[in-house]
Amino acid sequence: MTNREKTFNKNILIAVDESENARRAVSYVGQLLGGLEGFSVLLLHVFPEPDEDFFRTQAEKEQWMEKRRQKMESVLADYRGMLIDSGFGEDQVRTRSTMRYCPSMAECILEERGETEYSTIVVGRQGLSRSEEFLFGSISSKIVNHARNCTVWVVE
Repeated sequence: MTNREKTFNKNILIAVDESENARRAVSYVGQLLGGLEGFSVLLLHVFPEPDEDFFRTQAEKEQWMEKRRQKMESVLADYRGMLIDSGFGEDQVRTRSTMRYCPSMAECILEERGETEYSTIVVGRQGLSRSEEFLFGSISSKIVNHARNCTVWVVE
């Protein structure tokens, strides 16, 4: 093994939600890297913690969180299956769904990446117009502009 191979980290973090953009990003990674040895993937879903006054009762909040968890478990299982079908081994694909306070979704994704050994972040591009991106910002643009010590793939 050469020094280059020793230092090359083949761990990929794919930030996903239930959108078609995320599905395209997962599909792209599967098509590009499926069947190649040494790569591992984390399918990461981060959802913002709702404000305390968003729900009338604690029971309402817990019910919402459970529905959200179940939906994302299904979506993550589907994405995981896509990667396995494209040639990744079952032990090469992990999933993680986490709820946390997010000043911006991009910051949360970058913080999650910072706590791991993933050298590549993959995100789907939302497809905002230039004026929408200017007004609302873009998760993929923020990740590209603020990511350090990693590669970022933006899949359109």
